[in-house]
Amino acid sequence: MAKILGFANQKGGVGKTTSCVNLAASLAAIGKKVLLIDLDPQGNATTGSGIDKSELLGSTNALLLGDNAAAECILPTPGGYDIIPANHELTQSELELLSMEQREFRLAQALASIEDQYDYVLIDCPPTLNMLTVNALVAAQGLIIPVQCEFYALEGLTALLNTVAQIQASANPKLEIFGILRTMFDGRTALTTEVSSQLLANFSNKVFSTVIPRNIRLAEAPSYGLPALLYDAAAAGSRAYQALAEEIIER
Repeated sequence: MAKILGFANQKGGVGKTTSCVNLAASLAAIGKKVLLIDLDPQGNATTGSGIDKSELLGSTNALLLGDNAAAECILPTPGGYDIIPANHELTQSELELLSMEQREFRLAQALASIEDQYDYVLIDCPPTLNMLTVNALVAAQGLIIPVQCEFYALEGLTALLNTVAQIQASANPKLEIFGILRTMFDGRTALTTEVSSQLLANFSNKVFSTVIPRNIRLAEAPSYGLPALLYDAAAAGSRAYQALAEEIIER
């Protein structure tokens, strides 16, 4: 049975998709069977995985609306992991789900038929707390929260934790905060150090030891449709995600 991990933060630009794609590749590189689910209508995880999002026969939109079974939506990627891709059509699901019965359980129900084929299922959520994100939180056993060490980081984190508590109480009591991941980390700045210290003080046992540095190779890799590990395995960002993969396995 797969460990299902959602990646969420209602604040955009924190490295959520970058973390999802690169962790998938890093886990695959050490022999784990990984499925990445792109649940963001922007489809950045899809293009960053080398998939043309303009020509999809199966997608998370089709999956959530019941037009395709999960097995019909899965594609292989150059990074060695599988993906259920997404594009702008996923916005349709946001609207149609609202009128459906059991709407928050659609993803969990769809994954039931294939989750035993994987070691890890990683879900890249949109940067909003909408019905797509709720579906991810209901389907997941654990939540990874990428946090950029900047001024508003803790404010956004508090709102997300409130949502998690509501999901735990109503739809998914097994959901846990699996880890808080510090991204775009620059230890030379006082603000980074201060916010990092606050995270450790408030969530010490949940904060990953691994930090993801600011790294130009991580930023460049998506334009080539590759995770950083394939683009430049020696880059600091690539090595950081390899370390994160090991830490997640240990947890």
